[in-house]
Amino acid sequence: MTWMRDEFFQMPWLYEAIVGSVCGGAAMLLALRWLERRRCLEDFRKARSGRERALGEMERAVSQLEESKRSGDRESILSLSLHELHEKLQSGFLTPDSVLHAYMDKALQVNKELNCLTDFLPECQNQLQSFKEKKKGLLYGIPISIKDNVDCKGHDSTCGLRTFLNQPATKDSVIVQVLKKQGAVPFVKTNVPQSLLSYECCNPIFGQTVNPHNTKRTSGGSSGGEASMIAAGGSILGIGTDIGGSIRVPASFCGICGFKATGKRLR
Repeated sequence: MTWMRDEFFQMPWLYEAIVGSVCGGAAMLLALRWLERRRCLEDFRKARSGRERALGEMERAVSQLEESKRSGDRESILSLSLHELHEKLQSGFLTPDSVLHAYMDKALQVNKELNCLTDFLPECQNQLQSFKEKKKGLLYGIPISIKDNVDCKGHDSTCGLRTFLNQPATKDSVIVQVLKKQGAVPFVKTNVPQSLLSYECCNPIFGQTVNPHNTKRTSGGSSGGEASMIAAGGSILGIGTDIGGSIRVPASFCGICGFKATGKRLR
């Protein structure tokens, strides 16, 4: 080992080459990490911009209904329980479009305070047109919010992760298909914690959803966007997912009822 050390010091160019290679490699690694971070932040910016465009479309839809004089009395619609709303829709006392737009307007207001929406599902308006040709289902005309990770055709299911951005679902998930078949109207998707594995509700793409009863506290997770939206009145019914409490925990935090169905109950 002594002779190797002596030879090494007799060749300073070799020492300089090694030091230069190490420093150059470290600088390249830092540069690559910086570039990757920039790309990551740009992807997040584009996703947030996409959400703003979607919510802007939602606002325009609400305005158009107001101008058409078909919006109905929103406060009275929003004050109804699910059972009362169901009865009035089935009887024809209320129309699905007046109910949908009442909840669209309320959801937009709630989102500004709680940050619980990730996307608008504009196809909900086309779904209203199909009601003229179909028999009224069990959930006829009921607006429903959908948790971010549940597939809706044409929309991302991000799970709060960059890797799932710009990968829209090719078809509706089974639960969404069942809801639509029964006449329900999915109209928004709601926020989740990154990877869903948290009893909080925050991700680097869409930010943090807060509790409607105290905005300094969390809404819970992972169905935190759903719980916050429903508790604040922006949705009357929502779909989440639950393995270790992801519906039950946020429901408890926000003071609403959350139900974990038996596996394979809905087919």
